[in-house]
Amino acid sequence: MGCGKLTFVNGVLVGHRSSIVSGSLSCSYNRLIHKKASKIHRIPNVIRCCDSKSEKSDDGSTTVKDGKNNNSESNSVARQLLGMKGASEETNLLKIRLQLTKPVTWVPLIWGVTCGAAASGQFHWSDPQDILKAIVCMIMSGPLLTGYTQTINDWYDRDIDAINEPYRPIPSGRITEGQVKAQIAVLLGGGLATAYGLDVWSQHETPWILLTAIFGSFISYIYSAPPLKLKQNGWLGNYALGASYISLPWWAGQLVFGSLEWKTMVLTMFYSLAGLGIAIVNDFKSIEGDRKMGLKSLPVEFGVDTAKWICVGTIDVFQALVACVLFAIGETPYAAALVALIVPQMVLQQKYFLKDPIENDVKYQASAQPFLVLGILVTGLAIGNHGPL
Repeated sequence: MGCGKLTFVNGVLVGHRSSIVSGSLSCSYNRLIHKKASKIHRIPNVIRCCDSKSEKSDDGSTTVKDGKNNNSESNSVARQLLGMKGASEETNLLKIRLQLTKPVTWVPLIWGVTCGAAASGQFHWSDPQDILKAIVCMIMSGPLLTGYTQTINDWYDRDIDAINEPYRPIPSGRITEGQVKAQIAVLLGGGLATAYGLDVWSQHETPWILLTAIFGSFISYIYSAPPLKLKQNGWLGNYALGASYISLPWWAGQLVFGSLEWKTMVLTMFYSLAGLGIAIVNDFKSIEGDRKMGLKSLPVEFGVDTAKWICVGTIDVFQALVACVLFAIGETPYAAALVALIVPQMVLQQKYFLKDPIENDVKYQASAQPFLVLGILVTGLAIGNHGPL
C-alpha cells in the first residue's frame, strides 16, 4: 500500500500507510524524490529536462530523445530495492523478498535502538564489543523483525492492494502464498532467536529482550490482521505506531546494555504519544480513501480542522512534558537543548502544517521531524547521564 506501512524494531511494529521513516520520513523522501525528478540536470553535451534529452552529435546536428524513461527506470529500480512506492516490477525472487521487507523503513527503528543504548549509561562508543552488540540489535530490529512486520502487513493488505496497487509483489502473483508464509516464518524465527541470543550475551536471568520481541510481534500481528486490525482505528492504530517507533526500540536498546526501570518506560511513552501526532500527519492525504473504506482515521472522525490541532497538540505537549521531567531531575542543559528543538517544530507547524495539512504534509515532515528525532537522542543522553529516575 503506502511507502511506510508497518515497521518493526526489536519485535515492534512500525510504519503506518505512509510512515515516518519510516515512517513519515520514508514517505516524505519518496515524494520528494518524485518532485526532484522533474528538475533540469545538465551534463556535458547532454541536457535533460523533464521528459526530453538533447544530444549533440559529431556533425553538429541535435537529436532530441526521450530521457524520462531512463531516469524513471533507474528510480523505480532503486525504489524496488528499498521497498518504496513506485518500484519496478522485479521478477528476481531475492529482490522481491527484499522489497517486501521495505528496507527504507528500518532507519527510524535503528535510531530508536541507538537512543536506548545511550539511555543505558553503559554503552561505550569506543568499545568494539558494545558496537557489535548494538549492530546485532539493529539487525534484529531492522532486516528481521521489521521485515517480518512489513511482510505480514502486505499479506493482510493483499486484497486492498489488488485494487489500489495491483503491481505489488503479492497481488501481482510474482511471489506465491507459500513463499510469503515461509518468509514470515523465517524472519520472525530469526528475530526471536537473535533476541534470545542478545539476552544470553547480556547475561540476563530473565530474557527481557526476547519478551519485548514477542510482545512487539504480537502487536504487529493484531495491527495488520483481522479481527482486531488496529490500523483501522485512528487512536489505537496511531498510538501503536508511535510506541513502535519510539518506546519499544528504546527499551530493547537499553536492555542490551543495562536495566530498564518503569519511570523511564513511562517517559518513553510520552514520546510515543508525540509519535501518535506524527502518525496522524500521514492520515490527512488519505481522507477520501479512508472514508470510502470505512477506516476511522482522526481526520475522518473529527474533520481536518480539529484533527490538525489534535496532531500538533500531541506532538508539542508531550515533548514539553519530557522537557519538564528533565528540568525536574536536574538535567538542565539537556532540558534546555530539548526546548530549543521543540521551538522550531512549533514555528514550522504554523508555517506549513496548520495552514494546509493536506498540501503541506511532506514539507512539514521533512523540515520538522529532524528536530523531533534529535530530541529523542537528547533525552536518551540525559537519562544515561542521570542514571535511574
